[in-house]
Amino acid sequence: MSILFAILLFSILIFVHELGHFAAAKLSGVQVNEFSLFMGPAIWKKQVGETLYAVRTIPIGGYCAMEGEDGGSDNPRAFDKAAWWKRFIILIAGAAMNFVVGVILMVLVYLPMTEAAAPVIESFTEYSTLNEENGLQTGDRILEVDGEKIYVFSDFSLLMSLNPSDVHDLVVDRNGERVVLEDFFMERHEAVAPDGTKQMMYGMNFTLQKMTVADRVQYAWMQSLDTVRMVRLSLQMLLSGQAGLADMSGPVGIVQMMSETAEKSPTSLDALLNLLYIGAFLAINLAVMNLLPVPALDGGRIVGLLITTAVEAVTRRKIDPKYEGYLHGVGMIALLGLMGIIMFKDIVFLFK
Repeated sequence: MSILFAILLFSILIFVHELGHFAAAKLSGVQVNEFSLFMGPAIWKKQVGETLYAVRTIPIGGYCAMEGEDGGSDNPRAFDKAAWWKRFIILIAGAAMNFVVGVILMVLVYLPMTEAAAPVIESFTEYSTLNEENGLQTGDRILEVDGEKIYVFSDFSLLMSLNPSDVHDLVVDRNGERVVLEDFFMERHEAVAPDGTKQMMYGMNFTLQKMTVADRVQYAWMQSLDTVRMVRLSLQMLLSGQAGLADMSGPVGIVQMMSETAEKSPTSLDALLNLLYIGAFLAINLAVMNLLPVPALDGGRIVGLLITTAVEAVTRRKIDPKYEGYLHGVGMIALLGLMGIIMFKDIVFLFK
């Protein structure tokens, strides 16, 4: 069931992404030649007006083929003939739709939640040294750790773990006043955790808050923003060498992870909520990644659009779109190559 859920999820994410491009193009008066779900030979297709609608055999990707997308069309309703701001809206609409779907799934995940931990200090243990003079106090709400905002409670432990040092910069809300603790020594002590294991702990107890429906919707929104930040941190780790190819997963690895998550869930409802959370994470991840300024991605096309629009405004000369098309073609080949390598790695790991 988790595999079927994964296939359905991927199909929905692809569909809504291309639907965003399609709807924006139609509303902008740009001619859409084909709206297709998946790749390869068509198993179903129907011509409606100027647009061919199709479902294809290979369950990877999809596309919204617009007239003059890569230039070279004399059609007045071609993509390259539309005003630059219309083209910008069309290009960004796919990622926007994925983000909206991600937020909706987050809301569904957190609607059953009745209470949640908050980054508000309720008390300190006997061994804690964090509440000494000029330190933390009961009632402090932790707002930032090392320059990163706390969106949800789990961010605290995550952001603390990203800094191997015991010295951190904290920002807290204390009775409505913003208090900055620079180079604050966060001393840990060996103690027995609630699960019975010995761990290095700070000795802080946090507040558990009751959640109204409005609180749950807000929590889902904050979790969505936190997911955007997670994608940024992951990219930073890849660029800095802290993470590598082994830490990346493609469709095969994601399906395997979803299957394991469903199996380990104690109830069917927990399994469904966990899978929906993964779906929300993937939707938001797809939205952010698609806007990266990389050739072949929507972000790369947006950057190309802004650059060519600026150059043409200054020089009063039209830039041949074929050059940008060549760049995106090379980017697509490189992107497909990377996807193939990651998929091969996931398959090898699966058999191991």
